[in-house]
Amino acid sequence: MAEKPAIVLVHGFWGGAAHWGKVITELHRRGFGSLHAVENPLTSLADDAERTRKMVRQIDGPVVLVGHSYGGAVITEAGDLPNVAGLVYIAAFAPDAGESPGQISQEKPPAAFENLAPDSDGYLWVKQDKFHESFAQDLSAEEALVMAVTQKAPLASTFGDNVTAPAWRAKPTWYQISTSDRMIHPDNERRMAERMKPRRILELDAGHASLASQPGAVTDLVEEAAATAV
Repeated sequence: MAEKPAIVLVHGFWGGAAHWGKVITELHRRGFGSLHAVENPLTSLADDAERTRKMVRQIDGPVVLVGHSYGGAVITEAGDLPNVAGLVYIAAFAPDAGESPGQISQEKPPAAFENLAPDSDGYLWVKQDKFHESFAQDLSAEEALVMAVTQKAPLASTFGDNVTAPAWRAKPTWYQISTSDRMIHPDNERRMAERMKPRRILELDAGHASLASQPGAVTDLVEEAAATAV
């Protein structure tokens, strides 16, 4: 049996690597031994893409990059490395060249757009008292509270950073749409998914944090992508 490829998980705005916790344990249970989760600074798309590239370059053999939310923009920008065998988008941005997550959101604003609040230092937050209903309405109140309090805010300017050369135009892709997403409009997810012509589009009745509310189904999609990389 061929060895399973490495999996590199890339978080988005308002979260860190630990948002992947349930997917990590499920992948481990299924025999994936090389698991990695990038902790991005969320200071610019260039910074986050370079941090992700550095992790990928440390890995010998094929890698499947998995991005949630803004992490999709990161893997789009960083996924051109030769050992990247596939890209998996989990309720994620997949900008084309010259597009930014902010531009895509403004074209079709998500339901919770008004629940974002900048601070005086230039960071953009999800209002704590709106986090549950905005980001993770299908998780328990307690789990959403922890996410709200520990959220990792990006520099707001990062929202406007454009992708330069989208890796999804050259790499095999898979996309999971959250049909009840309030952070990225589900129609935006469908549009981004369809234009990349992925190997599969999976629709889940889930909020934005599908990686936490439906980790089994998300892991199924990652496992499917990994099967093509060996």
